[in-house]
Amino acid sequence: MERDWENFLLPYEEAVKELKLKFRTLRSQFEKEGHCPIEFVTGRVKPVASIKEKMVRRQIREERLADDMEDIAGIRIMCQFVEDIYTVVDIIRKRSDMQIIEERDYIANQKPSGYRSYHIVVCYPVQLLDEQTNIKVEIQIRTLAMNFWATIEHSLGYKYRGMFPKELKERLARSAEAAFLLDNEMSSIREEIQEAQELFNNKIKFIEKGQPPSQFEMIKEYHDERKRS
Repeated sequence: MERDWENFLLPYEEAVKELKLKFRTLRSQFEKEGHCPIEFVTGRVKPVASIKEKMVRRQIREERLADDMEDIAGIRIMCQFVEDIYTVVDIIRKRSDMQIIEERDYIANQKPSGYRSYHIVVCYPVQLLDEQTNIKVEIQIRTLAMNFWATIEHSLGYKYRGMFPKELKERLARSAEAAFLLDNEMSSIREEIQEAQELFNNKIKFIEKGQPPSQFEMIKEYHDERKRS
């Protein structure tokens, strides 16, 4: 008998919806304080066809699906800098509304393909109509450069069914290193980037007040905010 996928996936959809809202709220709170480690947040529930394909590939029995497949619900958090990734990881570790089951640091220990990201599997409680159920959710935290590479590699994986031609595999590995080099370069000028972003945000504040700012006013506003913080 075919599983009732709509009811099975309902708590996963609720978990993704709630977690996206919570992390986006965190982002708003950080923005009021200064630098925000979260650039943006996305989430998805794995399509039924992908679940079935993975069940066959990983030999997961249907009765073990909720326990053995950890990424049916997925959250992706994008960051500007590699350092921001570990800031977000520390935030998740301190939260009381989810329990960490497993952490996998593919930044310090990249995959052979060149893939980099930080994965956290959490147990998240979802309140349904007449019961509470605990859902496994995989949270992936990565920089924009890591995400660009991973998206391209994932798309090519569908085309070649994971069996990349040797030359393409080597070029993907080189491009992964180039993306990580970009992340490292951006980290080395992080303070300058953040100062420029704060100056830009101050300019927007002046414009919203109907007062196009002079360079002196923007710099003064920036230094005043630094003193207050």
